[in-house]
Amino acid sequence: MSASTPVDEPVDKPVGEPASIHADDPLARERAHLSASRSALRAMREDVEALDISDVTANWVNAAVLQHQIEERIKALADLSDTPLFFGRLDYLHSPGAERAEGAQGERFYIGRRHVHDGDGDPMVIDWRAPVSQPFYRASKKDPMDIGLRRRFGYTGGDLTAYEDEHLSDPSEAATTSKLLQQEIERPRVGPMRDIVATIQPEQDEIVRSGLSGSVCVQGGPGTGKTAVGLHRVAYLLYAHRERLARTGTLVVGPNRSFLHYIEQVLPALGELTVAQATVDDLVAHVEVRGTDDAAAAVVKGDARMAQVLRRALYSHVTMPTEPVVVVRGSRRWRVPAYELEELVRQLLDRDIRYGAARDALPQRIAHAVLVQMERAGEAPDDRVQDAVARNAAVKAAVKAVWPAVDPAKLVLRLLGDAGFLAEHAEGLLDEQEQKTILWAKPARSVKSAKWSAADAVLIDEAADLIQRTHSLGHVVLDEAQDLSPMQYRAVGRRCTTGSATVLGDLAQGTTPWATRSWEEALRHLGKQDAVIEELTAGFRVPTDVITYASRLLPHIAPGLTPVASIRENPGFFEVRRSGGTDDVVAACRELLGNEGSVGLIAADTRIPELAEALTSAGIAYVAPGEETTRTTRLTLVPASLAKGLEYDYVLLDEPAAVVHAEPDERTGLRRLYVTLTRAVSGLLLTHTAPLPSQLTTL
Repeated sequence: MSASTPVDEPVDKPVGEPASIHADDPLARERAHLSASRSALRAMREDVEALDISDVTANWVNAAVLQHQIEERIKALADLSDTPLFFGRLDYLHSPGAERAEGAQGERFYIGRRHVHDGDGDPMVIDWRAPVSQPFYRASKKDPMDIGLRRRFGYTGGDLTAYEDEHLSDPSEAATTSKLLQQEIERPRVGPMRDIVATIQPEQDEIVRSGLSGSVCVQGGPGTGKTAVGLHRVAYLLYAHRERLARTGTLVVGPNRSFLHYIEQVLPALGELTVAQATVDDLVAHVEVRGTDDAAAAVVKGDARMAQVLRRALYSHVTMPTEPVVVVRGSRRWRVPAYELEELVRQLLDRDIRYGAARDALPQRIAHAVLVQMERAGEAPDDRVQDAVARNAAVKAAVKAVWPAVDPAKLVLRLLGDAGFLAEHAEGLLDEQEQKTILWAKPARSVKSAKWSAADAVLIDEAADLIQRTHSLGHVVLDEAQDLSPMQYRAVGRRCTTGSATVLGDLAQGTTPWATRSWEEALRHLGKQDAVIEELTAGFRVPTDVITYASRLLPHIAPGLTPVASIRENPGFFEVRRSGGTDDVVAACRELLGNEGSVGLIAADTRIPELAEALTSAGIAYVAPGEETTRTTRLTLVPASLAKGLEYDYVLLDEPAAVVHAEPDERTGLRRLYVTLTRAVSGLLLTHTAPLPSQLTTL
């Protein structure tokens, strides 16, 4: 059966009914199509593996590039045994794009993670990103989008075991909640984040399929799928604009390595292997970070005013010429007076181009002035003469004196180590106390010996961009954005000045001293003030009882946000339990490990060593965040500071008060607590010996 056939098959089999070997059994026929599709995908892969490029490349460089492309294509065609090749089917009433003639039959399309065709090139599975697949996510009783039947498939261990039908064009059939969809949303998970391609909701699909030219900011509470939406948007954009993004590149920016490891399999599962992933620290790694800032210093260094301080400090190196330039060529001497040189310098300053670009342009400007004099004297110089004059020793010396080269790290080194230099260029921008806050107590002697902090590296990146333009990508996804400082937003924004961005975050989960106060402000620092702000409020991950309990904190941490409304039918397991100490925590871990799925033990960072020792003594194996869980090792020991963005079927949260008290102020502590409370997919067990924070005990 191909993916494009007339709609003539009976579709009245109940969900989950055992398959029959009879040829007319719909479930058996769907299994046969799955088997045929897998065979077709295997044939597609074998065709690529059999390619012989020995006679089609001109040199070894072309051969290496082509071989790499072939290897990437082979990887993209991998058939993952535990990942369904297709998850849905659409039966159109009419052929898409064709005139709807009376009596004309529609076509059938199987919707999956990637395109699969048979030996004749006919489609057997349609990529979920194709326009013809859109009704699978958007069609409804109110707007069936020419769909007669939408079928969802249920899988167990990679085997097709059930299906469920919606007759969208039948007014007599009432709209119902999809049981298979609900089961997929609530299915226990072990290991890294998985794609949500089978469960994308209409409001999520609108964001996923929005155009490449515009930027989008997604405010989403815990469990609303904002991270998955961002990753699927990248996959969609690569499908719709592959040639353009192949040239310009794409990037996913996450908060830390553990988070990136957690999400790294989502795009490969969709056949996309070319998306780079990095943290902000990776992007600005001009120097080795060996030091740390206290909160007060980090806040000032992360303030957008520092960009102007750096600009002033950089351009203070430009001095107006006081001496003429004399160029000797043969027996002739050509003199460019100081006032004319000053005019050239002022013109470049007024153009507001990069410091380095202006410095590179100045020798040519001086050479042009010399050529004008040559032409007036009756000579006919060409471009080669101008280039030669620009390389003249006198011109080079003048440029070095007027517009010297500046190293960005040395500029920041001086700014943070020289009180007078900082005061001169921070005047009217930073007050005296702020200047004292960021000044090093003991100035470093060199760039290599300096104990740079993460915030210092961002300043160096800003300075580097003032000198030489940063390369811009076609699209950047910025996740957990609420924790970025204004200067970090600027660092990310530099990577997509000519492209677009997808910004993902939750203002209620901001746990840094410089956490984002509003998305409008953040987008301004990012350089994407025209971005559309969308809000996701339907919760797909966190159970109802858990999100309701965690939402008690919202009035204290983000009073303007809409609480997440869980759409899960299963209210989830939730319990608050008084603990007698570490032994009770270990016993609770054993209890939760008796359930199917992953378990996360989350605690204040200072509690982690004690809990690790207790688990080891009890013979309970565990992994750290970012490490792969297995069927036999399903427990992850998670410091509260690393919990953001991660999720587990069951969470044991130890000592909520300790999580709050570990932060520099109560509001930040309550936000950290909100994060840890909302990591559970199936159930949350909260244990404590100290009293709970009052914000949790009062409604």
